[in-house]
Amino acid sequence: MTLRLYGFWRSIASFRVRVALKLKDLPFQEVSVDILSGDQFSSDYDAVNAERVVPTLVHGEHRLFQSLAIIEYLDDLMPEPRLLPSDPADRAYARSLALVTVADAHPLVTPRVRNHLIGMFGANAKAVEDWARHWTIEGLATYERLLDRRPPAPFALGQQVGLADICIAGQIVGAHFLKLDLTRFPRVAGLADQCFALPAFATSHPFQQPGYKTTETS
Repeated sequence: MTLRLYGFWRSIASFRVRVALKLKDLPFQEVSVDILSGDQFSSDYDAVNAERVVPTLVHGEHRLFQSLAIIEYLDDLMPEPRLLPSDPADRAYARSLALVTVADAHPLVTPRVRNHLIGMFGANAKAVEDWARHWTIEGLATYERLLDRRPPAPFALGQQVGLADICIAGQIVGAHFLKLDLTRFPRVAGLADQCFALPAFATSHPFQQPGYKTTETS
């Protein structure tokens, strides 16, 4: 059965799901929803996802949203290779690492938050970028502390790449957008190097998507 991913080239949450699909070697069709132009508010997309955000994964009659829930669904749909460990403590640790960006850092730099800063507080472009830099760096610093206490070997939970690595790589993508120097975060940068050496990560990066390439040539 066809998997359809509604996403956007610039969306870090879409990146996370894209990586998971490719690690599972699950073929999918990606449909672009331009969240910068407001396509998420169209009646057509509202019928797909009432939250009006990306990503959404459509599998048969199921419409799944929120990247973490989608990735766990994919792990149940195709158990191998596993993205979440079977050990309960490690499973909880993997989710905890994922939530640092999914629940704490990334939600503060999404387009709707940036737009609210402009509309409610009159923030200019520099103020919005400074805001994004602050929260992206906070996320990186948190990961650096956590990875220092439990070093990657070579991935966050050992030899097998998984959910935690996908989410940490997403935080790195945010740093790439902002052109941040990662020298202060050697553990995070090293883990990112391991991840982006894998085709599933490298080909899922926003800068490798057709939408980004169109912006570069237009």
